[in-house]
Amino acid sequence: DVQLQASGGGLVQPGGSLRLSCAASGFTFANAAMKWVRQAPGLELERMATINSDGSWTNYVDSVKGRFTISSINHKNTVYLQMNSLEPADTAVYYCNANIWTPEGGSRDYWGKGTLVTVSS
Repeated sequence: DVQLQASGGGLVQPGGSLRLSCAASGFTFANAAMKWVRQAPGLELERMATINSDGSWTNYVDSVKGRFTISSINHKNTVYLQMNSLEPADTAVYYCNANIWTPEGGSRDYWGKGTLVTVSS
């Protein structure tokens, strides 16, 4: 079974940093693209960052470019989100998402439980 476990959230002051981790099992990163997605209170899900299957390509939403960095260690099946210069607007539940290719040629999304990040003084 595919499992995704996000961790590393917590309370941080504005301007601070956190690193989120997502430990994955049940599939290989070579067959998946990984994303970090967040949901702020009262708002819709928002994709933060994407990394491709071999870690050679990343993409970020404009609001976090230059502040957040997604990375992965494929042999550990772990993806990270380094978050710097955090702002109160970054307060949200952060989710790890795996888009895994299927033998039929499509793909399927899997989600883990989120980790809460609160940015406040």
